[in-house]
Amino acid sequence: DVDPFADATAAVVIEQAAKAIDAPISVGGVVERDGKLYNEQILWDPVKGPTDTYDKRQIQPFGEYLPLRGLVGAINKNWTSMVRQDFSRGSKPGVFQMANAKVGLVTCYEAAFDWAVRSEVTDGAQLISVPSNNATFDRSEMTYQQLAMSRVRAVEHSRTVTVPVTSGVSAIIMPDGRITQRTGMFVADSLVQKVPLRSTQTPATRLGILPEMALVLVAAGGLGWAVGAGVRRRRAEGA
Repeated sequence: DVDPFADATAAVVIEQAAKAIDAPISVGGVVERDGKLYNEQILWDPVKGPTDTYDKRQIQPFGEYLPLRGLVGAINKNWTSMVRQDFSRGSKPGVFQMANAKVGLVTCYEAAFDWAVRSEVTDGAQLISVPSNNATFDRSEMTYQQLAMSRVRAVEHSRTVTVPVTSGVSAIIMPDGRITQRTGMFVADSLVQKVPLRSTQTPATRLGILPEMALVLVAAGGLGWAVGAGVRRRRAEGA
């Protein structure tokens, strides 16, 4: 929860790390801009420094913002201290050009939402990265749930998915959903692997929610037909 644009020490540490490996780094930070807070991923180049950013768009209720803050505060003022200031939402997909790869950023909780992942792929992402903190959830099952969601996204869009997590389980997931490397929880470690980069689009990528909408319409039509048939039968019996 550090703003590297305001914290000179953090900026130096990130810059040294990027230069040490001679590669761009995507690093997370809590950034304040124009009085608003953002959960932000920052592309940090070893030569140019910070060059691009992605602000999380699907922020987490009760974690990054407090729904109905006035009502909650009226019930119990102590509850509002859970989230002293609401985070603001980003508005654009995040695809970082890292060397020869286009990496789509999906921050933590966003992996649960179809649109948040699909938008990165349709915007050109050849690989998906799901960075997260997870420290708030300690050693709960949350990190494994998020890992499972990331595996689904890998298969859905036929993309390699990397899961860099500061305290939970980090992993590398192949486009077929296989986990080829993973770390333990609360373990300092690094994962290095050659992975495929893909630009093709799967039917799920191209169609998005259209199949779901079609199924909902079919279900609604079936329900309407069943209700109508029941009404007609009762009228016929009454007659």
